Amino acid sequence: MEKERSRIQFGIIVSSRNFFPKELAKNGRDAILEKMREKGFGCIILSPTETPLGVVETYQDAKKCAELFAKHREEIDGIIIVLPNFGDEAAVTEAIVRSGLRVPVLVQACDDEKDKLDLSHRRDSFCGKLSVCNNLYQNRIPFTDTTYHTCSIDSREFTLDVENFAGVCKVVRGLKNLRVGAIGARPSAFRTVRYSEKLLQEAGITVETTDLSVILALAGEKMKDSRVRDVMESIRLYGNMAFEVSEEKLRKQAGFFLAVKDWLEENDCQASAIQCWDSLEKNYGIASCLAMSMMGEMGMPSACEMDVMGAVSMAALNLASGKPSGYLDWNNGFADNRDRCMMIHCANYPKSFLGMEPEIGNLDILSLALGEENCFGACKGVIVPGPFTFAKISTDDFEGRIKAYVGEGEFVHEDISTPGGPGVVEIKGMQKLMKYICQNGFEHHVAMNRSHTAGILKEALEKYMGWEVYHHE
Repeated sequence: MEKERSRIQFGIIVSSRNFFPKELAKNGRDAILEKMREKGFGCIILSPTETPLGVVETYQDAKKCAELFAKHREEIDGIIIVLPNFGDEAAVTEAIVRSGLRVPVLVQACDDEKDKLDLSHRRDSFCGKLSVCNNLYQNRIPFTDTTYHTCSIDSREFTLDVENFAGVCKVVRGLKNLRVGAIGARPSAFRTVRYSEKLLQEAGITVETTDLSVILALAGEKMKDSRVRDVMESIRLYGNMAFEVSEEKLRKQAGFFLAVKDWLEENDCQASAIQCWDSLEKNYGIASCLAMSMMGEMGMPSACEMDVMGAVSMAALNLASGKPSGYLDWNNGFADNRDRCMMIHCANYPKSFLGMEPEIGNLDILSLALGEENCFGACKGVIVPGPFTFAKISTDDFEGRIKAYVGEGEFVHEDISTPGGPGVVEIKGMQKLMKYICQNGFEHHVAMNRSHTAGILKEALEKYMGWEVYHHE
């Protein structure tokens, strides 16, 4: 996943049929360019000096469009096809095939107007879209449809379609270039977090590994780094300290944060999975949760217990929403309400995921076994009410494929008294979801994001990444 560009850039194909009114094609081209400007998206499109009106109508036009797109291959995140009239399905498909681009495609067709069906105004885009989609299907080019079969470029529905399509493009672009840092070994008992590195590599996702001892050695060096004072101050300001913390503990936290962050950046990794217990506490004397929370807040998601697939899931949610994700356990049933359960994890949520200033203190449960003096660095707080999307991506070695489930729900207010970072969720049909998770070998972990973006994820993961996706609705 390359560093986020300043904006999404689309390749635009406006297509026309030669015996339909030219004015329709011109107006359609002007309207889509205005929409791109309005939403802040960049676009690569033929100019009126390259083809008549800057549209794609013939084979020669298609060749020029393909050359233009190929020239800007590294800049184009997705392609939008606009049909202000019937369009030319062969030319549209030829342009995409010849460009060599393998990016998401959105197909839009303009509405006819009931009082403008004469030869000077009729569009026939309704019919033309079927022909374009048929040709895309024949050439095995996956594409995204608009909410309505035809719609005005100026409509609210199409605006939302474009915004969602931009999210799909971000997820696909990001995952196909994602690099995950795997720091340490998985906890021995956690066989649930085993995964196939080879299946990830086939999908374009690279895993860079390092031993925890390497990071701890780096942390010792970073404690002497000139930046450490600034990081210590950032820690003080990040949340509310539960007690007076020694300079030594703050410096150790800052050193660990810099060691992990610098290693990830040096290896061009955008997400991480960390061996968060118990070697770190025994050999270095702190918990990793605070550093993981701070990195998550910076847009570098970090999963607990060396769960690489968790890091991938968090990254996908970040890309879809532009917001930090949390990593949680499906943890406890909630009395007799079968559509509710309690989610929890130790203490590494980004603070904006919590929606509140976290309490910074010691790990709770692990402190009992490892000693409070070795467990400073937990970010705790009750998750505040609001919408969320959940997602889990997993590799299936037996089937040789990557699979996922996604869905949406609400964090709800309930009086709960338990350590860590609890939150109560309500998901309609939760029992059906739990049966799916159990029957299909998914882990007890799940990534969650304070957004409603399940539809974007399903479209991106299933249609363009080629993964099997269960969308819980």
